[in-house]
Order: sequence, then structure tokens, then C-alpha cells
Amino acid sequence: MAGPDSSDVVRFVDRLGGALASAGMPLQPSRAFAALLAAESGRLTSAELAEGLEISPSAVSGAVGYLSQLGLIRRERQRGTRRDVYIVADDAWHDMMLNTDQIYAPIVAALADGAESITQRPHAQARIALSLEFLRFVSVEVSGIVERWEAHRKALEDGTARAETA
Repeated sequence: MAGPDSSDVVRFVDRLGGALASAGMPLQPSRAFAALLAAESGRLTSAELAEGLEISPSAVSGAVGYLSQLGLIRRERQRGTRRDVYIVADDAWHDMMLNTDQIYAPIVAALADGAESITQRPHAQARIALSLEFLRFVSVEVSGIVERWEAHRKALEDGTARAETA
């Protein structure tokens, strides 16, 4: 995170890391994700993450493991070395959304089993069934969102749409 604009990068990493942590993501993965987004190449080694975030190598290991599991980053071997490099895609959120089936599948399976097997507690069974239906609904909706995003992104790249700001 060093360089002529490092104070801006540090401020961004702290702000986005804090926002993601407030939304429920653990702090160190939040900061590591923000650092990767802010890296010009979108690539950092463990050592670069540890130094830039001022955290231990084991904290980096846990953070990148968490982010990899979510599909927000991927790990590659740095050419000509034994070092791993962690890479964030330009459209990391999109890539993560494409993995929702993998994330939700075990949860959906557990809820489906619970909805069928917990028959002696009708209110609990109804809550479980409602949770199951919600995740099924979300899965269908996410597919539509991804399709609409891909069309919107193409329009942005073609210059025929403006980016929305909040």
C-alpha cells in the first residue's frame, strides 16, 4: 500500500474495511479485500498484505482463506517463486454472486431436512420452511440480478449507460 497516494489508500482501506466489518464480515478479511481492491494491479502477496495492513502472517492467512471461500479473491502461485499472490477480480462482487449456489446449497439442504423432519413443532417447522423458501427465492432473484448487471456493465463499457451513484 506504499506509494505517493498511500494516505488515500490507507483511508480507503480503513473506511471500506470498517463498513464491511459493520455489515458482518470479519475485520481482517474486510481490510484485506479493501487493500486488494485498492492495489493498482489487484494483486498482492501475503507479505505485502501483512506489511500494508500491519498484521501478522497468520492473520493474513485467515483473511485470504475467508475471502477465497466467499469467492471474492483467488490465489495463484507467483511466477518463478514459491510465493502465493492473491488476486481480486475487477468485478469481484459479480464473481461472488455467481457462487451463491455453492454457498447456499448446504444451508438449503439443512433447512429442507428440518422442514420435513421437525413435525412435532409446527411454529418452528413453519419458520424453517419460510427460511427455506426465502433462500430459494433469493437464488432465483440473484440469477436475474446477475443477468441485468452483465447487460448494464456492457452498456457502461460501451459508453451507452452512466454509472449510478448513491
